Amino acid sequence: MLELCRRPLEKCFGGGGNDDLLWHMDLKPYASGDYSIAVVQANSSLEDQGQVFTSPSATYVGVYDGHGGPEASRFITNHLFSFLHKFASEEGGLSEDVIKKAFDATEEEFLHLVRRSWVAQPQIASAGSCCLVGAISNNVLYVANLGDSRAVLGRKASETRVSNDNNVVAERLSNDHNVGLEEVRKEVKALHPDDAHIVVYTHGVWRIKGIIQVSRSIGDVYLKKPEFQQFGYPIHLKRPAMTAEPSILIRKLKPHDLFLIFASDGLWEHLSDEEAVEIVFKSPRVGIARRLVRAAVQEAARKREMRYEDIRKIEKGLRRHFHDDITVIVIYLDQSQGSLSNRLKDHGLYDCTSAPVDIFSLQA
Repeated sequence: MLELCRRPLEKCFGGGGNDDLLWHMDLKPYASGDYSIAVVQANSSLEDQGQVFTSPSATYVGVYDGHGGPEASRFITNHLFSFLHKFASEEGGLSEDVIKKAFDATEEEFLHLVRRSWVAQPQIASAGSCCLVGAISNNVLYVANLGDSRAVLGRKASETRVSNDNNVVAERLSNDHNVGLEEVRKEVKALHPDDAHIVVYTHGVWRIKGIIQVSRSIGDVYLKKPEFQQFGYPIHLKRPAMTAEPSILIRKLKPHDLFLIFASDGLWEHLSDEEAVEIVFKSPRVGIARRLVRAAVQEAARKREMRYEDIRKIEKGLRRHFHDDITVIVIYLDQSQGSLSNRLKDHGLYDCTSAPVDIFSLQA
């Protein structure tokens, strides 16, 4: 099994300047370029998690947007990449089947944890997480998604990277599984033809059983397993209301592909795909993920007729009224850069960077 890095997070992340709830890792090399991570906390306990694992043969990227508590997103952080590595090693490389097996194994292991823990921690049965994973191996990109985190590619408008064309195109690489979208509502209703109330419009938002907006996740076992519906969860289902089957895209990387943005829904609530890609394209690399997070928070402030400086003074928990936890990972695709050994010689051939469990606790 893959041993994920457990080195002190303070060595990976820098403080967010004047924002105590913003942490970031400005720029770091991997086999095919550079990457940058930033996360801002809004909830009382940080429910977002993000991580990047790099090696000579593969790069894994994960963004996990938790809900109902941080337990599911933290569990995914500690298990999913190990399963990916295990099944890829057994089957001779990455594939759609390998990714599905890794998601299934993560879901099953979390279910085992819930069954062991729910008597002492009943709330864990309602913890879940969106799960967005990117993997690059042999110049092929794999994107797998549960929920409404999103992966977006920035590429040159023309077919060649050396073109004088300065236009950049935003190409979405993941499917949103949110019942706010009509096609997702139709999909959920088709799976529950005998339940007229499987999707309910309440308080201006479409939700499954009036509870949750996303239709796919890791966890949320009270909406998937009948044995948990009788313990404090008055929901009667004939079959699971949600699934953990990811939508998967496989794409060979091309010379005009410039960078990838992986981010939790907290970013996309405030920035469009095109706006995020334009910011990355026109900005310096160093600190680019932090720049995207700040742009989203500034937009959240503008919507409430506030300044960014006002929002950054609001403490965690209360800050959730203005924006969600936001995690952003930007991956630059420098496919023609120098040799792998030169790029990684100062950083080790294998490296894993994960977002902090709770940003506020790292201030102490």
